[in-house]
Amino acid sequence: MLQKTKISLFVLLGSISMFSAADPVTVQSGIPYAADAKVAKNIRNECTKLGTQLAEFTKQFGKKFSVDVQLTEKLDTAAKGRVLLIEITDAVSMGNAFIGHQKFTSSQGTLFEDGKKVASFEARRQSMGGAFAAYKGSCSVLGRTVKAMGKDIAQWLKAPTDEATLGDL
Repeated sequence: MLQKTKISLFVLLGSISMFSAADPVTVQSGIPYAADAKVAKNIRNECTKLGTQLAEFTKQFGKKFSVDVQLTEKLDTAAKGRVLLIEITDAVSMGNAFIGHQKFTSSQGTLFEDGKKVASFEARRQSMGGAFAAYKGSCSVLGRTVKAMGKDIAQWLKAPTDEATLGDL
């Protein structure tokens, strides 16, 4: 009887979530800008690594939250397994090292499991540059925003909920 109870408990706990956090999540290695992204040309031209940084930080923080994030050059949301489509939707770079930084980046994402939507999020992070902001360039401060957003996304992947708002939203 005890063995049967253990098996029943195991089956019940296993069915509570659609998937295990140990299952890998595929993310594009260079997060693109959304088609309708409101990002100034100077940010697109000068801060060319924001999408790569967001992907790398999501992977890095995924390890902290026991989420296996795998990066790929091309993303297929219809693929088998878990796939997270992320797009940068906005980035603003006001101010500078002399008058003070006022930067933010926002993104949206949709998690798919075997081609079916599981959950989505909107995220935003802002920064004034932190310690020694006067010695940082605009792209460096925007890099801080995508680092924080990568942490938010990785934490969300641990227990994704639909229509979640992450970060400074």
